[in-house]
Parts: sequence; C-alpha cells; structure tokens
Amino acid sequence: MEATRCLVALPVFKTGGAEYLGAAGSIPVRLRQAPSLPWSVVSIDDLLLRTRTGFARLSPAQAWALTRSGDGLIADTRPEWQRRRDGEAPGAIVIERNHLEWRLDPRSAARIPEAASTSVTWIVLCDEGYSSSLAAASLRQIGLPLATDVIGGFQAWISAGLPVSRPTVPVRPRGPGEGPVPTG
Repeated sequence: MEATRCLVALPVFKTGGAEYLGAAGSIPVRLRQAPSLPWSVVSIDDLLLRTRTGFARLSPAQAWALTRSGDGLIADTRPEWQRRRDGEAPGAIVIERNHLEWRLDPRSAARIPEAASTSVTWIVLCDEGYSSSLAAASLRQIGLPLATDVIGGFQAWISAGLPVSRPTVPVRPRGPGEGPVPTG
C-alpha cells in the first residue's frame, strides 16, 4: 500500500482579533498565538533551585553508607552509554528515567519487588546530579517522602573514590515485577 500526499488549502479568517484556519463545517484552529499555560513558567535553573529546597540531598559517601547499611536503595537512571563509559555503582538498581515512577510506586502494577512500601529511601543517581533532583522530587510527589538524590551524581561518586563496578555488559534496566537482574 502506497501513502498518498494531499495538500489542501484552507481559508484563514479573523474573528475577535484572532486568526483561525479552517473550512466551512470544520473545527477551526487558532493561529499565531501561544497557548496560555495553567501554571507559572520558570527557567530550568529556577525549577531546580525550588526543587532542591524541598529535601536533603546526599553526598556520594552518604549514599554509599546508606546502601551498605541496608537503609537505602540506589536507583541509577543513567542511560546505558554513560554506564558503559563510566561504570556502575555496585548494587544499584538500574531503572530507565522514563519508567522510574512506575517502577518505584508501591501502588503501581509495574513496580519492582523492592518498591514494597512508601517508607523505602530511594536514592536517585544520574550522571551529574541535575536530572536526579527533578526525579527525586517527582517521587516525593507520588508519595515517596524519603526519596532523595546524590549531589554531583555519578561523576561525584567517581571523584569521591567510591567503588565502581565495570561489568562486561551493563546491567539491564528493571522491568515490571522483575527482581535483581543477573550481571555478566
């Protein structure tokens, strides 16, 4: 089956000072005006600053100590190419950033076994500590009050001289209901 291209010229009409595109009997589309947003617009730097004032962030050493004591779990959201380049935090649970909330919310059908309650201390780890702050704030918004992140991310982890594992193949991200993934 071959796709067919069809170009249609639609009239532009004005009403109430606004311009619309549409044909008789169709739903008109408004032109040349940005949509009004139902929320306040801020820069990413302002959003990050506001986000970080909402919780205590951890140094890499603090994050490592919490995981070693069994009082916290690291969710590594870095993409595979970064984990392949720099290595991985031993024991970290690899979760794609776009799946994070579904894997860690205890009420989600797509959660992982470790997401058994809202009292888990989730420590989000990204490459430099920026996206992890936003991710931790998102986890807090869905009812995980102990979620936090690592100041400086994995780059600070490396600089602190903390252990780094370098598996032959990077650990695969966790899927719904999956327990620990074997390394190789």
